[in-house]
Amino acid sequence: MRILRASDYRRMPWKNGGGETREVLVSPAGAPLNEIDWRISLATIAADGPFSTFAGIERTLSVIRGAGIRLTVGNEAPKLLLDDSDPCTFAGESATSATLIAGTIVDLNVMTRRDTYRHEVRRISCNGPLRLETSASATIVFCQRGEVLVASGHLQPEDCAVFDDDTVSIDLGSTQPAELIVIELRSHRA
Repeated sequence: MRILRASDYRRMPWKNGGGETREVLVSPAGAPLNEIDWRISLATIAADGPFSTFAGIERTLSVIRGAGIRLTVGNEAPKLLLDDSDPCTFAGESATSATLIAGTIVDLNVMTRRDTYRHEVRRISCNGPLRLETSASATIVFCQRGEVLVASGHLQPEDCAVFDDDTVSIDLGSTQPAELIVIELRSHRA
């Protein structure tokens, strides 16, 4: 297990130049956007506008701070995404845009290259001891709100714990309610 601190995430411009991303983790390490197998990042959206496109990429977006957005993907009706909504998955090559509800938001973005990986993203609450069962190639526990104990580490908001192997159970704990996002990555190569 590795713990990644929010203060250490690499800052980089959006592909379309419209904002800034904090890269949480990418595979392979240091890969440019056109060569990733998967990527997890945090983006601050401060104005309405289009998303960057990523051919061959499956994306999942979760609002973690702010009033929320209306996300429009292709010709679909806009979806309201709040900081407690289910994560929203869509094709990276689809024309996508966001309209802010009331001011700046921060989102957690998970991307996987369809021909090498797939991912699942879910929100969970933790208030006391909690055991997660997983069979993923890698599992990331992201702390959205509150504080969480994981193995011998302590997660604060926007920190995450990374389990790089086929860990089957992960023990978590908290003394006050905490909101987490669990990301499971599965390789098609395995």
